[in-house]
Order: sequence, then C-alpha cells, then structure tokens
Amino acid sequence: MRAVALIVGRELGAYFRGWSGWIIAAGILMLQGVLFNVFALGDNEKLSSKVLQDFFYFSMGMTLVASVLLSMRLIAEERHDGTMVLLLTSPATDWQITLGKWMSAWIFVLLILAASFYMPLMVAVNGSVHPGHVFAGYLGLALVGAAATALGTFTSSMTSSQVVSVVLGGILAALTCVMWLFSRVASPPLDELLAYLDFYYRHFQDFREGTIHTRSVVFYSSVTFFFLLLTQKVLGARRWR
Repeated sequence: MRAVALIVGRELGAYFRGWSGWIIAAGILMLQGVLFNVFALGDNEKLSSKVLQDFFYFSMGMTLVASVLLSMRLIAEERHDGTMVLLLTSPATDWQITLGKWMSAWIFVLLILAASFYMPLMVAVNGSVHPGHVFAGYLGLALVGAAATALGTFTSSMTSSQVVSVVLGGILAALTCVMWLFSRVASPPLDELLAYLDFYYRHFQDFREGTIHTRSVVFYSSVTFFFLLLTQKVLGARRWR
C-alpha cells in the first residue's frame, strides 16, 4: 500500500499544483450552481425532495464529465512525456500503479462533490431535507465517480494523447447513460442486459430518490473493478513489449 499511497500523493499534487485540476473543479462547480438555480430551484414552488432529486439528476452528469476530464491525463501523460518506462520499471506492480492513478482522480472528484454540499444545505435552510436522502444521493454520485474515473483511467492507458483519451472516455460515458434506449429496440434476453448496464435509469434513479439498493452498489463497484482490471492488463501488456 505504500507504493499506492506514493502514487496517489504524486498525482493529487499534480492536480493541485497544475491549472487543469482547478479549472475543471471551478467549471464543474459553476455549472452545478447555474443548473441548481435555473432547473432545481427555478421560479415555481417545489417540494424539497423534488429539488434534491433535480439536483442529483444534473449532478450525476457533472460527475461523469469531471471524472472523464480528470482521468484523461493519468497514464496518457506518462506515455506522452516518455516517463512511462520509468513508471513500469519501478518497484510498483501494475495493480499498484492502476489503483494509485485511479484513486487520485476519484479522490479529487470526491473533493468536488464535497464542495457542492452547500447546495443541499441551501435547500435545508428553506425547506425540509431528510439527511438520508442527501446521504443516498451523494453515495450514488461517489459510486458513479468511482466507475467513471476507472473508465477514464482505462481509456487513458490506451493512448498517449489526452485528447483521444477524453474523447474515448466521453463516448463510453455517454453510452453508459443511453443503454436503456438500445434496450428498447433489442430482443430478449439482450434487452435486459442492456437495460442493466445503464448507469442512470436502472441504477442511479434509486439514489436520486433517496433509496439505496445493494444491486446498484454492486453494479457500480463491479464496473469500477472491470475497468481497473482492463487497465492493469493494458499496463501488463506494455511492460512486456
């Protein structure tokens, strides 16, 4: 775990020292604030629970975007700068490198989510907010962030270009939210499989409404592990080239 902690510290330091992490965080929080005021609050009176549901709805999209943007540089930058050889010949294993890279991006996403907590607090000041609803929503966002950063880490391992990485990650992230559309035109049993793979309608809806289901926690955890495993395999293949 020492190697993982060192990689996490190095990558988090890069986010805080560079401009990209701050710009991404500021942009995401600004968009969240605008969407919160325009769509969640709006001009019409709403129940506090409905405002929270709207907040978590667009926050999921913002979390996907932040995750893909933050993870695009993790491995692609190493390959572009020519430091990948040094990383692969270090004492760290492929799993430790993968986990360290992914955890750094996920932790930064969690920090962005923590910075957005003032929005539910504003709802609580003017209405009645159940703590369980807020907890469930943020748990869902954290799980989505974990899966999306794992996906982005995988696409980053496939190329030396951050632009290509973010494009691939964006396409895959977008597909995860429209699987339900494909399920409507697919035949059984493929339709059920595609519907199950949808990030939002099958799994995040429950978190958005303040409910935690084990099946959704297992789903996001499985997706995270799957993409981390793919990343580890890509790194392993490059190590023996």
